Amino acid sequence: MNKLQILIVDDEWNMRNLLRIYLSKEGMSTKEASTGHEALQLLKQHSFDLILLDVMMPDMDGWQVCKLVRESSSIPILMLTARSETKDKVRGLGIGADDYLTKPFEPEELVARIYSLLRRSTLTFVQQPQEKVLTYPNFKIYPEAREVHIQDTSIEFTLKEFDLLATLAQNTTRVFTREELVERLWGNNYEGENRVIDTHIKNIREKLHKAGLAYNPVQTVWGLGYKFRAPGNQV
Repeated sequence: MNKLQILIVDDEWNMRNLLRIYLSKEGMSTKEASTGHEALQLLKQHSFDLILLDVMMPDMDGWQVCKLVRESSSIPILMLTARSETKDKVRGLGIGADDYLTKPFEPEELVARIYSLLRRSTLTFVQQPQEKVLTYPNFKIYPEAREVHIQDTSIEFTLKEFDLLATLAQNTTRVFTREELVERLWGNNYEGENRVIDTHIKNIREKLHKAGLAYNPVQTVWGLGYKFRAPGNQV
């Protein structure tokens, strides 16, 4: 079995070394970057399963790095920070981070978060029977391949954006509250604001519109939450 490849991005050598020790004990392989620019270069040269990304770095902060990574990749990103403010967590999750861990943390929690993200990135839709392709006018979702096509063009979504869109599209008769969507995407232990869902919905809508989709399939149900509705879906 191939080892999991993890990219550690942190400007502090002690933290990078500590993370490397934690992950090596779990049989994972790591590469390290001390700056955002170095991290982006390594991502061009190597294939990784997950990024551990520190927020506070001198040349380019973790938010900037995350945003640039998300322009071309949906690789899971776990952000690490000494800041515990909810608004910072919402900001990171809103620009494409998949999870957020506040320093200091126990190694067991770090490893558990990593495995949780990796499971969700590959097994999100294995637990229930599903169609191979969800087809709507000029719009297709491939749950197993984790792809979205507008006409014949593939659209790049982050891990959480895809999970959110596919969850709604696979349950067209149901209205989801923000709380229900947060639980599905982050689990019961999520401590941030439920409004992070609104940010992800906004990003999904913008990407679909920019790709040329002439209608908005993610509908707001005022006072309740969100549901999926495409032309021809009368529910």
